[in-house]
Amino acid sequence: KMVDPTLAEMGRNLNEAMKMLEDNQRKAEEENEKKYARKDIPGPLQGSGQDMVSILQLVQNLMHGEEEEEISQAYRLQNVGEQGHMALLGHSLAAYISVLDRERLRKLTTRILSDTTLWLCRLFRYENGSAYYHEDDREGLLKICRLVIHTRYEDYTTEGFKVLYAKQPVIYISSAARTALGQDLCNELGLPLSCMCRVPCNTMFGSQHQMDVALLDRVIKDDIESGKLPLLLVANAGTPGAGHTDKIGRLKELCEQYNMWLHIEGVNLATLALGYVSSSVLAATKCDSMTLTLGSWLGLPAVPTVTLYRHEDPSLSLAAGLTSSQPVEKLRALPLWLSLQYLGHDGIVERIKHASKLSQRLLENLKSLDYIKTSVEDELSSPVVVFKFSWECSNSDPASHAVQASATQHLLLRNKRHISDTFNQWLGEQLAQLVPASGVDVVELEDEGTCVRFSPLMTSAVLGTEIQDVDQLVDCLKMKIPVLTSTLQLREEFEQEVRRTVGLLYIEDLSWPGLGVLRYNSHSDGKNDDKQEKELEKINKELLKKLNELESDLTFSLGPEFGGQKNCVYIGMVTEDLDVAELVETIAATGREIEENSRLLENMTEVVRKGIQEAQLQLQKANEERLLEEGLLRQIPVVGSVLNWFSPFQASLKGRTFNLTAGSLESTESTYVSKAQGTGTTPPPTPTSSLAKQRLPGQKIFKRSLRSSDGFSETSSVSHCDDLERVDQRPPALPCGQEQGQIEEHEEVAQTTTTNTEDIQSDKSPHDCTEVEEQGSQR
Repeated sequence: KMVDPTLAEMGRNLNEAMKMLEDNQRKAEEENEKKYARKDIPGPLQGSGQDMVSILQLVQNLMHGEEEEEISQAYRLQNVGEQGHMALLGHSLAAYISVLDRERLRKLTTRILSDTTLWLCRLFRYENGSAYYHEDDREGLLKICRLVIHTRYEDYTTEGFKVLYAKQPVIYISSAARTALGQDLCNELGLPLSCMCRVPCNTMFGSQHQMDVALLDRVIKDDIESGKLPLLLVANAGTPGAGHTDKIGRLKELCEQYNMWLHIEGVNLATLALGYVSSSVLAATKCDSMTLTLGSWLGLPAVPTVTLYRHEDPSLSLAAGLTSSQPVEKLRALPLWLSLQYLGHDGIVERIKHASKLSQRLLENLKSLDYIKTSVEDELSSPVVVFKFSWECSNSDPASHAVQASATQHLLLRNKRHISDTFNQWLGEQLAQLVPASGVDVVELEDEGTCVRFSPLMTSAVLGTEIQDVDQLVDCLKMKIPVLTSTLQLREEFEQEVRRTVGLLYIEDLSWPGLGVLRYNSHSDGKNDDKQEKELEKINKELLKKLNELESDLTFSLGPEFGGQKNCVYIGMVTEDLDVAELVETIAATGREIEENSRLLENMTEVVRKGIQEAQLQLQKANEERLLEEGLLRQIPVVGSVLNWFSPFQASLKGRTFNLTAGSLESTESTYVSKAQGTGTTPPPTPTSSLAKQRLPGQKIFKRSLRSSDGFSETSSVSHCDDLERVDQRPPALPCGQEQGQIEEHEEVAQTTTTNTEDIQSDKSPHDCTEVEEQGSQR
């Protein structure tokens, strides 16, 4: 059909108009979407995405942070090594392998899991075992507990908590086990805390960190008689604190007797890979399960922890979660599979053997040190060295030791445990700071208190600890022992000196590793408590500042950030040549000086305030006198000007000056007459410390002098006589600030000066006296 050209043109125009309207609407919607994206979407997600370089740069910034990153963390990153790269590569390969088809993935994961399990069982002498790979080091023990519950309670799968309620299970752990281990197991298993039994360690015989087997036997019998079911025993082959090993052989016999499961964990299990293994650790190969932390032993980052176990029923292992039907779960062993192949048998054994050599090297050196006590169960094989500073442990001369012990006997008997823990805490922190590559840390033991622990199996592979680091650790320890002994000896003397010094208050803080704590107490003058407390805080802060400005080897501080006393001065560690009496006297004198200066300033402020009030009153009085003197007519603006022109009025100038020294208003008439401002009275001297002890060149403050006191007194007297002679021969000086035309006003002063000079120079020659008189005449 024919279409009217006019209608066709109209249709085309309509289509174009609609298209334009739709395009405008679409652009508006896109702009709104962009505005929404910029407003609500985080920066890295805006636009079309980031490139790989930008993303990796962001990750690098997040990893390393600012330049204030701790050295120890940076040191750990530098020692990852190629074997660590293999472990990290395993995680990437595991993600890549997971996209394979199901059959190929199943074959590959089965090969990886079987190889790794076989290698670990052969390395650690655990024959016919299975392996469970997990990230959390407590997860393996948790799965083992579930496996034992499924094994001992046949109806647990169908009945659940009812069978547990009918016969309550009991899990036994050592009191030296990891903190909160029993509570975590009960929470995860849904058991009450009454199902967890902590077995004490030996208290009368044997090691203080080994489980008491005889007591455990009695506890198990009591539980059986009360209708409970002994389920599982967790023993240690290297306790978390001191690295001690339980009597595993005897515990295994006990578990077989009562049909219990025996689980072993601890750092000493690493020595099973060595050629020689102690009999106490070798007995762990007969246990039912063990947990191996290979990542820390071999320095492998991000590798899983392994729990080896023996069980014949695969269905129960599957029900407990020890095995999985998902191939992806089996890829957890891939990083360890790669790392073990890279290290090889020799590399694995060498790393563990190197850590054991480091422990033996440190232990041999510690035996020759005085005041160092070691705490190890088997010195020949234990890879963990625990030591502490102990005043009683000394190989020095018994006579000298008895003298030193008597000086600190009162202090040690009064608070022996607290002081020992404080000093060993400081020692451990100092050694870790001075030798970070050693990896030493501070550990709290129940019977021995605070100790320093060296566990190279857990740290040396990551930190790269070498023999020279152990030697450096011993050298630092040798430097710190004299500081500890001298500080311990002088603490009692410092306390006595502070208590007998007026103005100082001794603060007993057993958690402070140093000479002691004191506070300067200002003299009470009737002020309220709040004002006096603020003044006390101000004085002690200023005292601390003054003490830190002194050239001494001591450290003065406000104490710890948390738990310390307020408004106190904390004094750190000291050496044996410290003069305690001089230190306390200097602190007291400095405190008094600060207090007197503060009071002088307060008095000066009050004097100035009163002077201003008096000046205002005198100015008002002077104005009233001027009105009376000039008359009322002179105050009228026009009349006063005419009257002053005909009869000028000569007013007397009456100025006032405020004397800060005297604290009073004085007339300025003498200033206008003499055309010079008077000096006024002499201000009082600023209070200063009376301690002016002479020292040898280079000798610092608070140090005992090696030279005899007679030599010092002789030198002081000679120097004092020389100073007196120089003062006697010094001619009198002109008063400062005087002009040449005012000599007449000081004739009387000059005559007096000449007379005094003649008295002083009476033993001199007549010629000298004549010179002095001539000088006085010239003045």
